[in-house]
Amino acid sequence: MINTIKKGSLLIIVPLLLIIVSLIIGSSQNISLGELFHHIALETGLSTDQALLQGSLHTILWQVRLPRIILTFLVGASLASAGGVLQAVFRNPIVDPFTLGISSGSAFGAALAMLFPVMAVNVSAFIFGVAAVGITYLVSYAGAKTSIVSMVLAGMIVSGVFTALLTVLQYLSDPYKLQAIVQWTMGNLHTASWQKVYTALFPILAGLLIIIIFRWKLNLLALGDHEAMAVGVNPFVLKLVFMAVATMITASAVAAVGVISLFGLIVPHISRMIFGPNNKITVWANISIGGTFLLLIDDFSRTVLPFEIPIGVFTMIIGAPVFIYLMRRNAINWNS
Repeated sequence: MINTIKKGSLLIIVPLLLIIVSLIIGSSQNISLGELFHHIALETGLSTDQALLQGSLHTILWQVRLPRIILTFLVGASLASAGGVLQAVFRNPIVDPFTLGISSGSAFGAALAMLFPVMAVNVSAFIFGVAAVGITYLVSYAGAKTSIVSMVLAGMIVSGVFTALLTVLQYLSDPYKLQAIVQWTMGNLHTASWQKVYTALFPILAGLLIIIIFRWKLNLLALGDHEAMAVGVNPFVLKLVFMAVATMITASAVAAVGVISLFGLIVPHISRMIFGPNNKITVWANISIGGTFLLLIDDFSRTVLPFEIPIGVFTMIIGAPVFIYLMRRNAINWNS
């Protein structure tokens, strides 16, 4: 019990410390903690030192770094939470938004809206994300039921189809839009702004709130459909709700920053390693660890090298060996 409380406190302390570190470091200029607190005091009205407003540092802090930090944390929390929900719903550790085609469908929808601005990017991403997971379910549905293996295989096929359609859009687009789409598909946070934060904030927070409220029902789904029905829960309706929520927050994240691969696959495993399989706890862990981990990766990508590595490329580079390590270390049961 004490260890759980200590670990739980770290879910709050570590993200707050990393947010402070992320504010004071950057490729353009590093600042001290004292300077940061002076700027915070000015922004909150506790200080009237107008001289701080004359330099560019104030603009860098509040118009460049802070929206990027908030957006990065939101995206990391949403992708990790979506992965954890889908793994609990389908009772399989290899399921995530990418393997079910949600990420690829949302990516195609967002790119389509960027090329043909008929509707908002996030709306188009959500529509095609829902379409992708719906097609995945229909393809894998056979004999009044669907198996996990067939659903994962169908998701891979659907993901490949939407990736091919995305390539067609890239081929048809002009050089300026092509560059924007290509950079976006690699997962980029350098275009983060308050407008993107406001656009992604409501659907992601609403989705995370639903997951938090009904997180205990994920434990029932993880036991199996028969066990869930035995306690008066309709597993079919519950799965649809959780899949819709996972699709919504994934589509919002993809529309905001592009495709970030493997993230929703790895973080839930890390959460279960630390806190165990109880979804009442791991839901909180996915939010905290997901946001913190992606923020840490973004700090590396924008400060370590003289040029910025797209965060989607970075997560793929470090994600593959980390997942292999987790698989070997914990002997994941792929047939569960």
